[in-house]
Amino acid sequence: MQIRPRRNRKSETIRALVRENKVSVSDFIFPLFLIEGKQSKSEVTSMPGIFRYSADLILKEIESCMKLGIFNFCVFPSLPDKRKDKIASESLNKNGVYLKTLRQIKKQFPEITLMTDVAMDPYSSDGHDGLVQNGRIVNDPTLKILSRMAVAQAECGADIIGPSDMMDGRVGVIRNALDKAGFEEVSIMSYTAKYASAFYGPFRDALDSAPKFGDKKTYQMDPANAKEALREAKLDSEEGADFLMVKPAMAYLDVIKSLNENTTLPVAAYNVSGEYAMVKAAGAKGWIDEKKVRDEILLSIKRAGAKIILTYFAKEFALDQN
Repeated sequence: MQIRPRRNRKSETIRALVRENKVSVSDFIFPLFLIEGKQSKSEVTSMPGIFRYSADLILKEIESCMKLGIFNFCVFPSLPDKRKDKIASESLNKNGVYLKTLRQIKKQFPEITLMTDVAMDPYSSDGHDGLVQNGRIVNDPTLKILSRMAVAQAECGADIIGPSDMMDGRVGVIRNALDKAGFEEVSIMSYTAKYASAFYGPFRDALDSAPKFGDKKTYQMDPANAKEALREAKLDSEEGADFLMVKPAMAYLDVIKSLNENTTLPVAAYNVSGEYAMVKAAGAKGWIDEKKVRDEILLSIKRAGAKIILTYFAKEFALDQN
């Protein structure tokens, strides 16, 4: 008897029956960029189709996404230099655009899942994720700033706190601070394996948050290392993380798979700005079928083991499903 695997591929209906993985809109968290002002919307030049929105327009954007079935969002602030200082003071400003808008979002759309970003770089005059002292990014003093930032965001209605800073011990410190403040139900999605990647360029353009000196290699992970991600995952799990994230996604599918196979926590992956921009650029040139490549990339991330995908493709994928 000859075994014929092709029998399970002979029609679309049979292929659908045996399909092992499927991407759906409910898998996505859609990143959004927030700016000051009113009735303000500006496209991120290096990310066609992605915009920075003022608070009034970000509310409209969320509403339009909800009609497409997107109910999970992660909001990042893009602030002018005048709001930035050495200790990220603006991150605690209750009347500042970020915290004020978070409150507005949850008041208007209480049913959505709102994720926030905890790191110093959007607010720092140094452009680093941690506190800079004498030319060094210092770990433990940064934790105090991050924990206060997390509590401030939880007070505004954040459902998931996303520490993206890669400081040692920050998950435990943030978890303790949230619990002490009465936010035991607020989740933590740790950027567990955030690599010092070249794929972040367009995101830093969107937020104007590139480091003012040096790079981020003393705290973000070395792209050569995979086992190190397991160590980070173990620590984050023990410290109280609810989800573990790998960032970027495409070049780190092996890391996604490894974390999924070696932890009981849900694994998320961030399909980052550079990955998005490459597809858009090649699609604009007619070198690839943009939609098919987009869908294949998202499927590969899901197949590797990601239960959650943060992606700038979320809205256009949802539009194509409707």
